[in-house]
Amino acid sequence: MAFVNENFLSLASGYLFPEIARRTKAWQDKNPGQKVLRLGIGNTTEAITPHIAKAMHDKIDLLSRRETYTGYGDEQGDTALRTALRDFYRSEYGVVLEADDFFISDGAKSDAANIQELFSPSMVVAVQDPAYPVYVDSNVVGGRSTGYNGTNYDGFVYLESNSSNGFIPDVPQGKVDLIYLCFPNNPTGAVITRSQLKRFVDYALENRSVIIYDAAYADYIREPGYVRTIYEIEGASRCAIEINSFSKNAGFTGVRLGWAVVPRTVESENGGPGTIHRLWNRRQCTFFNGASNIAQAGGLAALSPEGRAECRKLVDYYLGNADIIKKGLESIGLVCYGGVNSPYIWARCPHGMTSWEFFDYLLEHAHVVVTPGSGFGPAGEGYVRVSSYGHREDVVAAVESIKEHVHG
Repeated sequence: MAFVNENFLSLASGYLFPEIARRTKAWQDKNPGQKVLRLGIGNTTEAITPHIAKAMHDKIDLLSRRETYTGYGDEQGDTALRTALRDFYRSEYGVVLEADDFFISDGAKSDAANIQELFSPSMVVAVQDPAYPVYVDSNVVGGRSTGYNGTNYDGFVYLESNSSNGFIPDVPQGKVDLIYLCFPNNPTGAVITRSQLKRFVDYALENRSVIIYDAAYADYIREPGYVRTIYEIEGASRCAIEINSFSKNAGFTGVRLGWAVVPRTVESENGGPGTIHRLWNRRQCTFFNGASNIAQAGGLAALSPEGRAECRKLVDYYLGNADIIKKGLESIGLVCYGGVNSPYIWARCPHGMTSWEFFDYLLEHAHVVVTPGSGFGPAGEGYVRVSSYGHREDVVAAVESIKEHVHG
């Protein structure tokens, strides 16, 4: 008799985004012909830009000829792309890393889930609250929680982010081993300053902890003074792993391409510098055959001067949507955060509604889908996340429909 991994059974029922899809489909089945305006899941909507698309077309042309066909690439990623990322961090951020510190993957979500495999099940995990669900769920599957108590997972340290602290949590009280941070934050849209992030780096160095830093929305930072990579902070290369992606700046949500930065200098309590880097390399070589060579050609083009210009224009489009959403919601009295330096607006539910109550109300009356904040953790209750990913005309229509049916 085969036994399942019982840690999976500890997961609270229903991953957030499939539950949103289920409720939306049920409503559509009851209301055929009614258009749903989607401001929920952070899925990009605009076309791949010309320079980047051409690079992928050119790669397909090479693959279509026997003399230029290539099969498996390096599990760590194409050397040209890893070198381009190294150069990008130096030119864009002033950060010095090595090309082999970069590991190319099929997206940030995969890396965020898989990276916990490097660490012992006995490790104590701290997560921002609210947080992107994969940080929590992957560590539940990794055996670091004793179960769900109806509100949160026992065994985890929740670093509450709220309006009082500007959605920037304090460092943990007491020792933890892994710390998950995301800035610009998903879902709250908060951004972090160097002095604020330095507190976490100093904590990690003092406690020999490792920070898993999700920087997937770094390109949305337009104002000075905020951190775009954790390696801007002195000492971070000894205690931090960074995860990033081409999904939200180059529109690669379906193409699938990201990277993890695992410097050789990152330390663990039972292994000196180089151990975590070596183990991640071993993990990737064992369980992963490398990202698509077509996608990697697109990623390389996205880092070129032409590609960067196109990506900035694409990000500007979504930031324009965010501005429309935030101003529209605020005009009817809703309290909103984010939407600046971020594609997400974090809106407080009106009239004491819970997150799911407001979700259902918006779907029923305004025909608009948002994301319930409670799905991101207990501190998300009473909020919804509104995504700026959508065609401009649909965003405008959704905001007008909300303004017609909601009063703060």
